[in-house]
Order: sequence, then structure tokens, then C-alpha cells
Amino acid sequence: MKETPLSNCEKRFLLRAIEEKKRLDGRQCYDYRNLRISFGADYGCCIVELGKTRILGQVSCELVSPKPNRATEGILFFNLELSPMASPAFEPGRQSELLVKLNRLLERCLRNSKCIDTESLCVVAGEKVWQIRVDLHLLNHNGNIIDAASIAAIVALCHFRRPDVSVQGEEVTLYSPEERDPVPLSIHHMPICVSFAFFQQGTYLLVDPSEQEERVMDGLLVIAMNKHREICTIQSSGGIMLLKDQVLRCSKITGVKVAEITELIQKALENDKNIRKQGGKFGFAESISNQRITAFKLEQAPIDTKDVQEQAEKIIAKAVPPSDVLAKPIVWSSGTAQIGEGLENSWGDFEESEKEEEEDEFAQNEPVTVEDQNMETGDANAGIMVQKDATIVLSDSEEEDIVILEPEVTHKKRTPSSPKPGSTKKKPVGKKKKKRAVL
Repeated sequence: MKETPLSNCEKRFLLRAIEEKKRLDGRQCYDYRNLRISFGADYGCCIVELGKTRILGQVSCELVSPKPNRATEGILFFNLELSPMASPAFEPGRQSELLVKLNRLLERCLRNSKCIDTESLCVVAGEKVWQIRVDLHLLNHNGNIIDAASIAAIVALCHFRRPDVSVQGEEVTLYSPEERDPVPLSIHHMPICVSFAFFQQGTYLLVDPSEQEERVMDGLLVIAMNKHREICTIQSSGGIMLLKDQVLRCSKITGVKVAEITELIQKALENDKNIRKQGGKFGFAESISNQRITAFKLEQAPIDTKDVQEQAEKIIAKAVPPSDVLAKPIVWSSGTAQIGEGLENSWGDFEESEKEEEEDEFAQNEPVTVEDQNMETGDANAGIMVQKDATIVLSDSEEEDIVILEPEVTHKKRTPSSPKPGSTKKKPVGKKKKKRAVL
């Protein structure tokens, strides 16, 4: 976990405000932030907002084999994930020390406190039990993750319904929600964590610290308690020495805060239950419909529409009447027309320019004669034969083919006119006829 360290000026400012019993968000030292609970369309899904800290909780179940040493008890599994979406300080795919500490604290708070009857999760002793998995995803980090995570976990467990099952001999039948209503979990009590931040070696105390306050605090005390004032777990971190009076004072504050939060959770669960029975709208989409989604959303303003017709008639009377419409189109060139007022059409000019280009191309493709051109004389035109009233003739290359004859062999005297036997007549060496090309 890589956090951006605060400057010395920021630290001094926060500590000075705490000494004067002032907080950046305007709360008192023992005040909790606003808590909001919303449920999803499925059972066991909820979002808990503690100020700007937001956590999504989802509960799922599965039939598995029990543990060998606990053959008649179900299995509870908790998993908290800290993603970079919540804060850039969290690294993906890596378990930090903070994440390990939070997961262990959740297990001690919810599983070790026996808040859920695990024996009720047994289907067949030693063969089939329910495994309840609680997944918590941190959506936004603004301090005090453990309190928001404990509230989201217990709310999701209270809202969850598992499928109903029946056992006949060795056969286990699992029923869908359409066949039988799902069954809620058996929950004995609701433990909730409350965090306390200490400053200047325990001189000053704050409840529900924010992210900036957590960076400058000297120590943290977390107490998990239910509404019956039974302490489920307690943990101190930071290396500070706390007195007995300080711990007792924190436990009294925890009892008051837990009672308020438990009452709020029960009201939220009851409201969701009534809405589902009545067939009303529920889910995340319905719970956030009245909130602002964009920062530039305009407020609704009333509009008076009584005198709209009279105002429209006055505006039409003051308006300039339109110009006369031409009955016939104006024809500028063949294939074009203009209706109404506007700029002059230039399509006809384009056609004339295209005709001129075609004439130039046709003139270039005609045969070239001597009368039309004045040929320059020189070495470059040595191979060109020009005749009057004739086309231009280009000669072939000046390469020549040479024929080599064998020497004559005489056996006896012969007359000069008689040919030599076994030999051909001597042919004069001459140039090969030149090829001529006529253009």
C-alpha cells in the first residue's frame, strides 16, 4: 500500500484543529458520519455508505462437505477486497498488511462471536452442509474501512435467503425460489465495530476517523459489540499505551453507537421487506433515482403556460413576412435548376471546363507531321529520318550482325570459275537490313 505522505504543514493543521476540538467535515469528536443502507434486487446484496466510504456486500451459498472436526456445522467464509478503484494507494493482485488485518478482524467479529447459528446450516451430518460466503468490495475509501465492512457484512447476512432443501433417506432435494420460498439465516445477534483514533499519545480521542485523520493518528482502538452491550472482540494497534479509564470510556461510547446503528439496520430491513411484499420498486436503480448523477443537472423550475397562445400570436404579428416564392424554377444550364433565392449556380461552368479538357486531350492524340513541328538537328536526332509530306520514321539500333566464314582448302588446281568441292561460296560480309518503324 503506497500512500501519498502528508506534508508537515498539513499535519500541523490537522493536529491544531483536533486540539481545538474541530474536524474538517464539521462533526464533533464523538459524532458518527451519516450512514445509508441500500439493497439490491437479489437477496443478500447491499451497499453501505459511511460518509464517503462505500462498500458493496454480497452473500452466496453452496452445498459442500463439512470439515472433518465439525461434521454438523456449516462453513462461514469472509473475503474483503481493496481495489485501486477505491483508492490509488491500493495495489491490484497483492494482499497488503492492512487487508490481512481487516480480514482477520472481520472473522473474529462475526464468525468467532457465534452471531450465526452454524449448526442450522447442516443438511446431512458429515456429508452435506451449507457454505456461506460473504464478499465485500470497497468501492470508495474515505477512512474507517472496518466499521463500514462490519456493517455491510451483517446487513448482507440478515438480508440473505438460502434455498430450501428436503432430505429423504440419502437423497437431498434442492428447491428453486419458485417452488418454495427461500429460508433466512438464523442470526443470534448483530456485532458491529466502532473505531476510535487517538492523538498525542491518547490525549485526544475521535470517533469514526476519516482518511486524513487516520494518517496523523498515533493509535487505533476497535471494539466490536452488539446491542446487548456484549463485547465480541477488541483490538488496539499503533503502539500506544491506553489506560483502563480510556478503554471503559470507549466501551460506553460504543454501546450507544451500536444501539443506534442496530436500530437503523432493522428499519432498513423492515422497509425493504414491506416493499417486496407490496410489489413495489426496489433495488439500487430505485434507491439512487432521486440523487444527482451529474454535476450539471438543472433544478426543476415551474413554467407558466397560461398566456402562451397570446404571446405566440404577438410574436407572429411582429415577424417579417416571408418573400414571394417563385412559381417556376430558374434554369441556368441543361440539367440544372434553381428554386428560390440563393447564390448563382456554377454547375454550367464546370461542364464547359470539362469540354475544354476533352478537346485538349483529343488534340494531343492526333498524329504529328513535319509541317506541324520544327525538328531540331543534332546528335540526339541522328536516328530520326524526316521526309517531307511523310510521317516520322525512327531507325533501329546501330548494332550489326557479323557472319564468320571458314578458310578455303585447295586439293588440286581448279579454274577460278569452278567452285571448291565441299565448300560454299564466299558471301560478302554486309550489314543486316535495318528495321524501320513507322509511327
